[in-house]
Amino acid sequence: QVQLVESGGGLVQAGNSLRLSCAASRRTFSRYAMGWFRQAPGKDREFVAAIGWSAGNTLYADSVKGRFTISRDNTKNTVYLQMNSLKPEDTAVYYCAASPRFSDTAYARAYDYWGQGTQVTVSS
Repeated sequence: QVQLVESGGGLVQAGNSLRLSCAASRRTFSRYAMGWFRQAPGKDREFVAAIGWSAGNTLYADSVKGRFTISRDNTKNTVYLQMNSLKPEDTAVYYCAASPRFSDTAYARAYDYWGQGTQVTVSS
């Protein structure tokens, strides 16, 4: 079992930045691929970014490519999502998730564990 706790959400103006963190409970964190998803009101949950066991493998949704950066620190059991140049359409609850494999990582079905989410609101 892996418990995930997100933090770092908040209210920001468009064009500003936020960094989300997701702390994992398990010492085998380094064996999990990690992903970030988001869900806006009235919309389906959508993929944002994913990272493999090492930092070498990353994947981004087209909507965030060039603005968001996913990273991980295996010594701290933590994955991060640096979000720059935020837009109002980035407003959503952001979830981190853990998967024992780096395949189909753009799909929620690939992930076994989920955090409770953190709200990000971008004002225009």
